[in-house]
Amino acid sequence: MIYYGIALLIIALDQWTKWLVVKNMELGERIPVLEPYLGWLSHRNRGAAWGMLEGQMWLFAIITIVVIVAILYYFHKHAGGQPLFQLSLMVLLGGAIGNFIDRMYRGEVVDFVDVLIPVINYDFPIFNVADAALTIGVVLMIVYVILDEKQQKKKVS
Repeated sequence: MIYYGIALLIIALDQWTKWLVVKNMELGERIPVLEPYLGWLSHRNRGAAWGMLEGQMWLFAIITIVVIVAILYYFHKHAGGQPLFQLSLMVLLGGAIGNFIDRMYRGEVVDFVDVLIPVINYDFPIFNVADAALTIGVVLMIVYVILDEKQQKKKVS
């Protein structure tokens, strides 16, 4: 049950931060946080990552529902007793549902985290809490797979 709580916390934090941006910032407005490396920039995305496939809401809805069903299936059928796998799935679930709510409710995703990576002077695409959760979930899943493969090799040896 704690894992579902993690997903719900991510969804709540995502929706709350997006609500704050929509209610308190003009579209395109930027509030510096740690200039020039971090700021809040009110932006809307009608596509997928980095604005790809803009306006294809029906496609995103179908894909997201399939992803949510797959996450729940793996969580209940294959992740039992594997905390890192369970955590990665629920972080992914929270991120997927967070952006899904935006797409269904607003017809677009609210993005607001604006990051400049100083070493390479790269202006990273604007993102939100759900996007960060999806990225963290994927990283956790990769770590899980690597650790699981190492454990399986030890069993064979």
